[in-house]
Amino acid sequence: MLSRDAVWKTLDGYDLDRLKLGVVASHSALDVCDGAVDEDLPSVAYCQKGREATYARYMRTVRQNGKRVAGCVDEAVVLDRFSEVTSDEVQSRMVEENTLFVPNRSFSSYCALETIEERFRVPLLGSRNMLRTEERTEERDYYWLLEKAGLPFPDPIASPDEIRELSIVKLHHAQKALERGFFTAATPAEYHEKADKLLKEGVIDQASLDEARIERYVIGPVFNFNFFYSPVSAASGDMEPVELLGVDWRFESSLDGHVRLPAPQQMNLPAHQLVPEMTVVGHNSATARESLLDKVYDLAERFVAAAKEHYDPGIIGPFCLQTCVDKDLDFYIYDVAPRIGGGTNVHVAVGHPYGNALWRTNMSSGRRIAREVRRAVDADMLRSLVT
Repeated sequence: MLSRDAVWKTLDGYDLDRLKLGVVASHSALDVCDGAVDEDLPSVAYCQKGREATYARYMRTVRQNGKRVAGCVDEAVVLDRFSEVTSDEVQSRMVEENTLFVPNRSFSSYCALETIEERFRVPLLGSRNMLRTEERTEERDYYWLLEKAGLPFPDPIASPDEIRELSIVKLHHAQKALERGFFTAATPAEYHEKADKLLKEGVIDQASLDEARIERYVIGPVFNFNFFYSPVSAASGDMEPVELLGVDWRFESSLDGHVRLPAPQQMNLPAHQLVPEMTVVGHNSATARESLLDKVYDLAERFVAAAKEHYDPGIIGPFCLQTCVDKDLDFYIYDVAPRIGGGTNVHVAVGHPYGNALWRTNMSSGRRIAREVRRAVDADMLRSLVT
């Protein structure tokens, strides 16, 4: 792992009056860029050729007399591949331009984790050493951390033959990069039937199936809680360092199309459409009933404490605990994002409900990141935000 001292050495050469936020142009990059505008920080989106139009054309910043009047992406750098963002040439340009880099899931998926950990010398706003916890094949993945924290997560099932109730099989999609090949099964026979069908259709492959995680399916609505941990607040004591900003939930294809069909139509689907896929195609906003919020904050506090103990310096900035809540109003964490979540674009410009209430202005996750940079510069604490 690149030492924090090495990152701080790079940061010490930055002109703090000319900071900018950089991000891979995918996932929740628009939230990051929009938040930068709100805090008067320049933004740069690193695009992949063929996928740059959103950032370079439709959301590009327009200025009049030097003032932004439209758009949020100040600069779009087009690369042949997303992975080139870690090249020496691009890194050197970032450092020359005083760039603070905001990691999202596309960054840690399209770029090799080893490169991010050992050779990406740009100051990273967040927890560099926690990005690997999202890989479910790692021994110390987020399930390991949840267990250390004593946090609730769906019961694991050791093998397909031990399936006794509705369960979910978590693995990668074989054809769609970064997407899911998840499926559900309530019996061993159903598992094998669906697995064989998906293997034949090329939706999943045997190697991924062999490493898949099987866990009890929690029946209940999904709440993706978008939090923020503030080192500046922790040091000053003026505010609670753990903040709940907002909640989102997912639209998944073709699952959401299936549930919109009456049961007779579902039963009459042809074989290749019978098993729904769970590809995330969008998000929507939500709130949780207020009597549940104490539980929600407790989940975050325990996660932050465990991260600090096992992944020093712990979580920094935005993170997301993805949960289901059952009929007894108990939460189960089924996924963790130790960086900005994938659904925060639902709050671009308008902010998150809880973040708005706390900060008395429109406070999205992207703006909260930029606001923390501003606060850290004022408090001479920018080192505390980067790894």
